[in-house]
Amino acid sequence: MEENTTPEPTSENQEEEELSHSDKIIGILTEPTTTFEKISKHPPKTIDWLLPITLLLVVVAITRFIVLSNPEIYYAEKQKQVEKIQERFDKMVQNGQMTKEQADEQMNKVQDNIDKARSPLGYVLQFVGILVFGFVVFFIVSAVYFLFSKFILKGDGTYAGVMVANGLTAYIAIISVIIAAILSMIFSRLLNDVSIASLVNANKMSFSGFLLSKLDVFTIWSFIVVSIGLAKMFKSASTVKYYVMVFGVWIGWSLIVYILAKAVPFLSFLGG
Repeated sequence: MEENTTPEPTSENQEEEELSHSDKIIGILTEPTTTFEKISKHPPKTIDWLLPITLLLVVVAITRFIVLSNPEIYYAEKQKQVEKIQERFDKMVQNGQMTKEQADEQMNKVQDNIDKARSPLGYVLQFVGILVFGFVVFFIVSAVYFLFSKFILKGDGTYAGVMVANGLTAYIAIISVIIAAILSMIFSRLLNDVSIASLVNANKMSFSGFLLSKLDVFTIWSFIVVSIGLAKMFKSASTVKYYVMVFGVWIGWSLIVYILAKAVPFLSFLGG
């Protein structure tokens, strides 16, 4: 009898080969459910959140410098800053908190500082600020997702897993940032995103503008992918509750910031 030399079938319990980082990038853009299903079978890797977040923040810094190198856009943004600060100083003068001369002196210093921000040192400080602030926000948002996923939704996952799910979606944000920069140069005005509010130049401090600012295909896409990633990383059979959690946190935080910004306009930078 001829000996059977056919190799034995691979065991179902054998660990599936881990995706490369490039495969993960393509996967979260095309097949996030399948991709995160495979990622969840392996320990979270630092590179899967550190690399995309770093690249995102670098792209944000570079595109911002490029866009603001346009004299027309720079002048318009400078005027917006000056008008807001001037309005605050005028109120302080009216309330007797400073004299008109003091307000004028402070206003001159403010304009000098804005112009100094375009110096090599100013660019370095802005770049460092973007990196530091960006990572702080990333860690805080990831912590919020972890607390909800672990203790409210009772999922079985780790903070590192949350950072991977949250971090990989930065590749979607990178696409959005680049498109926003291109549109900024075309429209000759700074667009921080590609929401309907930004495209039609609506006032985001009005309630209609606030609602339009949430209509951003890339932001919604990102949150859908984050929800899928969290569901898989926390071994949940249901993705729906993670959709509710992620979008609930986003809308809830946005509403809080909107209400606070109406009372204290300086806080409007916290929105998103």
